[in-house]
Amino acid sequence: MTRLQELLKGQEIIVAPGAYDALSAKLAAKAGAKVVYMTGFGVSGASFGLPDIGLVSAAEMSERVRAIAASCAPVPLIADGDNGHGGPLNAAKLVRAYEAAGADCIQIEDQVFPKRCGHMEGKEVVAITEAAAKIRAAAEARESASFKIMARTDARATHDLDEALRRGEAFLKAGADILFIEAPRDEAELRKVAETFKGVPLVANIVEDGKTPYLGAKALEELGFKIVLFPVSALLAVTARLQSVYETLVKGEGLAEGEARVTFQRYNELIGLGEMLADAAAINEKTET
Repeated sequence: MTRLQELLKGQEIIVAPGAYDALSAKLAAKAGAKVVYMTGFGVSGASFGLPDIGLVSAAEMSERVRAIAASCAPVPLIADGDNGHGGPLNAAKLVRAYEAAGADCIQIEDQVFPKRCGHMEGKEVVAITEAAAKIRAAAEARESASFKIMARTDARATHDLDEALRRGEAFLKAGADILFIEAPRDEAELRKVAETFKGVPLVANIVEDGKTPYLGAKALEELGFKIVLFPVSALLAVTARLQSVYETLVKGEGLAEGEARVTFQRYNELIGLGEMLADAAAINEKTET
């Protein structure tokens, strides 16, 4: 049984902070995260300087999965697969790529291409039959059943909650392991989702300034959710910090004494320099003897 499987079977809610690159994933793991979530919104912005509107390719996303999974290992990685980057065959190909790259779970949604971030306006979804076909193709494409399929619907925004629940049922029948009803508007809707899918691992996506009530893990656990994502919290905080630092640097002043930062030495510790140099020394010693 994989670590993610064990956590899904456990009693406690899983808190999965969002990571957008290998460094943020490593720091999330070092902070004690039991699961890390690779955010497509964050990857689009941090790696490519682009908004999350479907401009990053499947191959580019798969490369980021490999780097992020290796950086946070052995902590499991849930990786955003957007809308599968095409039809059922594309979704199946993406599952094989993400699984081979080291992810433990892929998230696939039912938006059209090009897609948009789940908390943006102007989204559209494909027909329920097409969406369910992608989930079935994804479930059948994986090498191991321990690799999980997280199915997301954005139909709450494009239709209503009833349609989102209907799609959730279809996705579970198609082979989804985890269900993600995106952007319920209030606690009553969150409760309706949880009551409809009792016993199913459910995802709550908590986004700053987003459409879903900003609840903590404990409250969501009491409602019946199994996984809470905080996908962009770190990204938004770091973005504000980068803006401030660069505005100071371009003035030629450098960072002020006592400015909040890690030391050069501490950064190297966090990134694993000491362990790598020790490994290299051990290899050299064995080679010389």
